[in-house]
Amino acid sequence: MKRAKDYREGDVEYEFGVPIPGRILPPEQWVKTAIKRLPPPGPIDWSAVFGREAPLVLDIGCGNGRFTLASALRRPEFNHVGLDILPVVIRYATRRANQRGLSNVRFLVCGGHEFLENYVAPHSVTEIHVYHPQPYKDPEKQHRRLLTPAFLALVHRALVPGGLFVLQTDNPAYWRYVRPLVDHFFHFQDQEGPWPDMPEGRTRREIYARLKGLPIFRGYGYARQDLTDEDATALAARLPPPVFSAEEDRDPLEEGRTRCSHRPKPRRIRRTRRR
Repeated sequence: MKRAKDYREGDVEYEFGVPIPGRILPPEQWVKTAIKRLPPPGPIDWSAVFGREAPLVLDIGCGNGRFTLASALRRPEFNHVGLDILPVVIRYATRRANQRGLSNVRFLVCGGHEFLENYVAPHSVTEIHVYHPQPYKDPEKQHRRLLTPAFLALVHRALVPGGLFVLQTDNPAYWRYVRPLVDHFFHFQDQEGPWPDMPEGRTRREIYARLKGLPIFRGYGYARQDLTDEDATALAARLPPPVFSAEEDRDPLEEGRTRCSHRPKPRRIRRTRRR
C-alpha cells in the first residue's frame, strides 16, 4: 500500500494507496448503471434489466463498489447488482461503474433484508456477498443489524441450489454471534487470510481496517440443499436474534472519537449580545 489517501493518477483512481479496479474510459464509452427507482414489490426480471440472461451476483452493503467493480471486470459473463442503504456511497459506486463502461453492473439504494424479501425470486441468485455489515454498537440501534436468522433464511431462499454465500466482518463480537448460525443454512468454512483475487482487500473498509491492525473474519459457504425454504424460515424463528454487545473488543477506528468524547469541555464565556 502506498499511502492512506484517495487520489487519481491519469485514468487510475486510488484509495488508501490501493488502485480502484478498472480504468476510467473516455466519456463516449461510459454507460449508465444506476437503478434510480425500484418497481413495486415483486421479483425483478433481471434479464430485462441487463438485456441478457446471465448468472447473478448480489453485493449487499456494497459501499463504494470496490468488490462489485472488480468482480464485474474479472467476470464479464456474470451480471452484478450492488446495493446499500446509503445514497452517497451508491453515487460513488455508480459513477465508477459508469466511467469503466461496466454494462454488467447495476447499483441501487435499498436495505438487504427488504431487497431479498421483496425483489428477489427464490433460487435465482448465483452468489450473495456481504462485507463488513454495520455492527451498530449503540444498544438502541441493535435492531438495525443486518445479520439475523431471518436474513440468513432469505439468503438461502434467494440462492440457486448450492449457491455461494460470502461473509466478512472486522467486528469480533458480530463474528462470534453469526458464525455458528450460518452452519444451519450453508455448508460454511472459514477463509484463512486475504482473498487470493484481491489480497490487499475486497472493500474500502477491509483496507482501512487492516491499516489499523484490526482482525478480519472471512468465510464462505454453499446453500444447504437438504433444507427447504419452509424449514429455513421455521429454523430462523428458533435461533437467537443479534442482541449482543459489539463493544467487547474495542475498534481502533473508534478510539480517537472516544478519546475526544471524554475530554472536558472548555468553559463557555457568556458574552452580552450587542443589540
